[in-house]
Amino acid sequence: MQAETKKLITTESITESSSRYENLEEMSVTELLENINREDSTVHTAVQSIIPQIEKLVEGIITCNPNTKLAKEVEVPLEALVGPEFVTGSTRMKAGTAQKLILNMITTSTMIKLGRVKGNKMVDMQLTNQKLVERGTRMIGDELGLDLEESRRLLLLHGSVRNVLNNYGQ
Repeated sequence: MQAETKKLITTESITESSSRYENLEEMSVTELLENINREDSTVHTAVQSIIPQIEKLVEGIITCNPNTKLAKEVEVPLEALVGPEFVTGSTRMKAGTAQKLILNMITTSTMIKLGRVKGNKMVDMQLTNQKLVERGTRMIGDELGLDLEESRRLLLLHGSVRNVLNNYGQ
């Protein structure tokens, strides 16, 4: 069976692929979701079937345009007014960077509020690859004053930096 290649739908592909999206900032959530690029029928069908549920979930939006219709419809509009691009014709460089920074701030503060950070270290990270195991090993060694071999053994035994820190010496 040959895998199908689906077009990735981005704001850029939506706004530049069709005249339906010339006034993207004026569209409501419903209008935007109803008119997602119809070249990708899987996404379109999925979105069409869950529009009411999505509208109930949408509480905030990050936009780089002031006073958009979408921003007026949500509970928490975040408007990062970045001004025109430095390179004319190169769309969304500043806007994309601003949105990424806002998302990073939201996720970082969420991890802190959830208690997954101790000091400036993520103690509840998932040990899904060697790099993260090594990072966790160093964090344990630094925190408890252990050598790397013992730190790694404890990390693999307990499964997370938090569990090692909570159970060490008990």
